[in-house]
Amino acid sequence: MSQPSRPVRIGIVGAGIRGSLFARSISQHPDATVVAICDRAEALARALAVEHDARSFTDHRELLAAGLELDALVVATPDFAHRDVAVDAAQAGLHLLIEKPLATTTDDARAITDAVERAGVKCVVGFENRWNPRFVAAKELIDAGSLGTVLTQVAHLHDTVFVPTEMLSWAGRSSPAWFLMPHTLDLLLWLTGKQVVSVYATGVKQHLVGRGVDTWDSVDASLTFTDGTTATLHSAWVLPVSHPAVYDLRVELVGTESALRIQGADQGVHLFSDQLRWAQWGTFVKDGRLQGFPVEMAVSFIDHLLGRITDIPGLADGLVVTRVISAIDRSLASGQPEPVADPA
Repeated sequence: MSQPSRPVRIGIVGAGIRGSLFARSISQHPDATVVAICDRAEALARALAVEHDARSFTDHRELLAAGLELDALVVATPDFAHRDVAVDAAQAGLHLLIEKPLATTTDDARAITDAVERAGVKCVVGFENRWNPRFVAAKELIDAGSLGTVLTQVAHLHDTVFVPTEMLSWAGRSSPAWFLMPHTLDLLLWLTGKQVVSVYATGVKQHLVGRGVDTWDSVDASLTFTDGTTATLHSAWVLPVSHPAVYDLRVELVGTESALRIQGADQGVHLFSDQLRWAQWGTFVKDGRLQGFPVEMAVSFIDHLLGRITDIPGLADGLVVTRVISAIDRSLASGQPEPVADPA
């Protein structure tokens, strides 16, 4: 289908930073409309719903039972709370856009996958950096053979301490592995097409615990692929708040023919002020419209539902990332290398 008979009707569960971004992005699409917003915080749900002339709810089950003729649901809840919303939506016959990671346990990821496959609906997992033009250009170079055989990869993704101490109320139920590494892990798998067979992870848990947040300060993970090549993921969320951006993203790949380095955080615009301010997460406003690669991801979700595009991260991508990060968690606990579970 290329021209729908009516706009695609979307509900959004989670009215925080990501839910707000998705709502604005989808509302700009000429073939889609946001009809419902749900969040456990009633005031937050109502405010975003008013902004988009939508109905508000505090329970996703009430939203699903409201007879709104929804076509799809966006799951932008905290990472650990994806399962119930996604499974219920799939059972209701709704297509899904799920913020990364798909889930934070392999059981939850499998439950979502099973529900989606049984229902026969579409599911996109929000690995937004696949739309980042810098990484799109990198993939074109790799696919063209410019690097030869990729031998090793290194990815750094860090956040300032603002994120676990002020931005996220649920940081104690997350970690740099779950909040940050899904981005870089998916990037490396997408860029190279490799498969991880084992991981070895170490971490530091000192600073945030002292500030009342029981989680890791940093996690380092060594990955081994089926072809014997390796990668290393570095993630910490204790950068000082004076860092020029709220995050720092760098990726390096070394091949037999050349090497590639991608700087993903520096947008080239630096503001110096007496007030603490950071650049936006890859978005900007031009002519009153929100633009940038996170917006393009939401646009692509709608176009995918309309049959206009097919190359988009889905369940298989989300499931493998959850399996690898789960193995990283196990390695942190055991202090030993851990195998990645068989995807079968």
